[in-house]
Amino acid sequence: MKVMQVNCTYREGSTGKIMYDIHTFLKECGHTSVVCYGRGSDTKDEDVFRVCSNIYAKTQNLRSRITGLMYGGCIYSTLKLLRVIKKEKPDIVHLHCINGYFVNIYKLVTWLKKQGIKTVLTLHAEFMYTANCGHAYECNGWINGCGKCPRRKEETLSWIFDRTADSWKKMYDSFCGFDENLVVVSVSPWLMERAKKAPILLNKNHMCVLNGVDTTVFCVSHISGANKKLNVKNEKSVLLVTAFFSVRPNHPKGGYYLIELAKRNPEVRFFVAGNHEECFDLPENVELLGNVQNQSELAALYESVDISIVLSKRETFSMPVAESLCCGTPVIGFCAGAPEQISIPDYSDFVSYGDIDSLEEIMKEYLSRSFNRNEISSKAKEIYSSITMAEEYMKIYRGLYHG
Repeated sequence: MKVMQVNCTYREGSTGKIMYDIHTFLKECGHTSVVCYGRGSDTKDEDVFRVCSNIYAKTQNLRSRITGLMYGGCIYSTLKLLRVIKKEKPDIVHLHCINGYFVNIYKLVTWLKKQGIKTVLTLHAEFMYTANCGHAYECNGWINGCGKCPRRKEETLSWIFDRTADSWKKMYDSFCGFDENLVVVSVSPWLMERAKKAPILLNKNHMCVLNGVDTTVFCVSHISGANKKLNVKNEKSVLLVTAFFSVRPNHPKGGYYLIELAKRNPEVRFFVAGNHEECFDLPENVELLGNVQNQSELAALYESVDISIVLSKRETFSMPVAESLCCGTPVIGFCAGAPEQISIPDYSDFVSYGDIDSLEEIMKEYLSRSFNRNEISSKAKEIYSSITMAEEYMKIYRGLYHG
C-alpha cells in the first residue's frame, strides 16, 4: 500500500509532527509513504517533496488579501503537487492542514474526486467545512452559506471584498459528490459532531482519531533538568503553553486571564511557553520563556510545574492537554470545545470560558492536591500515543484500500 500525505508543513508545528509520525510508522510497517508540503524549512528526507517556496506562498497570501479568497490561486504550486501525485500514483492521499497559501484547495479536492482517488481528510481546524475561518466560535454562517461576514478582516484578511459566500460555494461544489472514496477524520468528538452538521461535509463518512504525541519524549523523565532551568523550589507553579501570548482581553488564546490569576496569586509562579507580543509591566511572578521548539525541553517544562493551564476560547483538540498529561502533569482551564472532551477527567478540570473566579478556585484546589505523576502518564500514554494514532489511521487506510 502506498500513502501520500499532504500538509502545510513537515516536521514543524503540530500537524507537521503528526504527519511525520504517520510517515515513519508506515515505513516501519513495510508500506510506501510519500509526503508533500509547502511551507517551512527545506529537507533532504527521502520520499518528501516540497511543492511551494516560502516566497511564492507569501505572494499568494498577498493575492488572497486582494481577491478575498484564501484557498484559491496557487496555480504553479498546485500544478506541481498534482504532477507529484500523478508520478507517485499513491493508493491513498491523506490531506491534513492544506491552508497556508501553498495549494488551491478547490482545485485539489475537485481533481481527487474526479480521478477517483481514495482520500482521507483530517480536520485539524474548521476551515475545510466553514470554507473560511479556522474557528467559527458562536457564528453559524457556515451552516447557511456564509456571506456578510462580521469577522471578515480578522478571518480572511481581505482588504476590500467579502468573498466568504463565494468561498463557501466553491468548497461546497468541490466536495459535492465526493462520497464513496472519501473518509473525513476529526481530531476530537466535538469537531466531528460539528463537521457532520456542515452542509459542505454532510453525509460523508465521518470518523474520529485523536492526535498523538511522542510518548518517548513526553513522559516522566525530565524533572531534574527542568527544575534547574526554571529554578522552581518550593513554590507552586503553573505552565501555559500557547501558540501566541497576548495580554489583550479579547485575544482568543486567553493570556489576559493568566495575568489576572497571577495578580490574584502572587505566591504562585506562572510560566508561559510560546511566541508573545511585547509585554510591559508584567507581574513579577510571570515569566515568558518564548517559543520552545525542542520537544525534550518542552516536556521538561511540563514536568517541572504543578499544573498546566489551557485558556483558549476555542480548540479543536489541544496538544498541550495531551502533552502535559503524558508528562504526568494535571490540566485545568476553560471549556473550549475539544479540550474538556479529550482530557482525562480524573486529572483535569474545566470551567466556563471567562469565569476567572471558578478557574482560580480550581487552580487552588489542584495546587493543594497530591497527584501520582507516573499513574497519570501511564493512562495518558494509552490514549495519546502517536503509535495508537498511527494504528487508527492504518485501519482507515486498509478500509479504503480494500473497500
